[in-house]
Amino acid sequence: MSRRSQLFIIAVALTAVFSCQSQQMESSDPSEVEAMVDQEPGSKLARLLAEGQAVFGMFARPQNAEGGRVAAANDETDFIFYSLESGPWDIPTMASFMTAMAEASDEKEPHPVTLRIPPIREDREAALTHISEGIAAGVEGVVFPHVESVQDAELAVSSMGSRLWPSNPSGDLINILLIEDQVGIAAAREIIGTPGVSVAIPGPGDLRRAYEGDMQAVEAAIQTVLAACKEFDVACGITAGVDDIAERLAQGFKLIIVNQPEALSVGLEESGRGG
Repeated sequence: MSRRSQLFIIAVALTAVFSCQSQQMESSDPSEVEAMVDQEPGSKLARLLAEGQAVFGMFARPQNAEGGRVAAANDETDFIFYSLESGPWDIPTMASFMTAMAEASDEKEPHPVTLRIPPIREDREAALTHISEGIAAGVEGVVFPHVESVQDAELAVSSMGSRLWPSNPSGDLINILLIEDQVGIAAAREIIGTPGVSVAIPGPGDLRRAYEGDMQAVEAAIQTVLAACKEFDVACGITAGVDDIAERLAQGFKLIIVNQPEALSVGLEESGRGG
């Protein structure tokens, strides 16, 4: 067979292959094609984080229906931080907070709520119950305090199921891991490098206690967590007020929980998200 004939046969074969692939693409279910293309996160929080934007939250104060109405009146916050880390495990009161906030929001979407549960280390089985009850109540994020190990991080990922972002690019739930003990700081790279971690936060208050008031050691611990977050492309969070929110944003923190409502407008302006 001549060289030209061989090339002709190869060309015909390739044409047939490409034609077959084209027909398969055209005959695919449009919904399947759309599902493959549409990978946008399913919640505002996850979407802002996926876009690399700064996200701002405020504490639920007070943690009752009145606090829900107070939260609804704030147009600057992206989410509400609700804590059940200590004290009674009271989902009904949180539900009343969320209901009052939704009712007071009128036609606006109510702020998403992130729920801080008791530490995993206290009771891993109880933690699973707390997580499922919080998600069932409608929270969009679960906050895990005093994360100390890869095993803790893996539970924080697996317990959130298939709705977790970024494990699911279209997910509508996030996990927030608080690293606030010396043992956690020592394992920060391994914890934050666990696939499926949405956000990691070095907790300044508990770190201050962990390092017995040595603020130089506390800041070093905070920067250790921030460096690991940057290494593994995980959003890093922190608490901040009017005086330090600009500095924390400049350092690369992406999720800020304000300890003063006035800090929200400062943060939005500094991050480029202001009016």
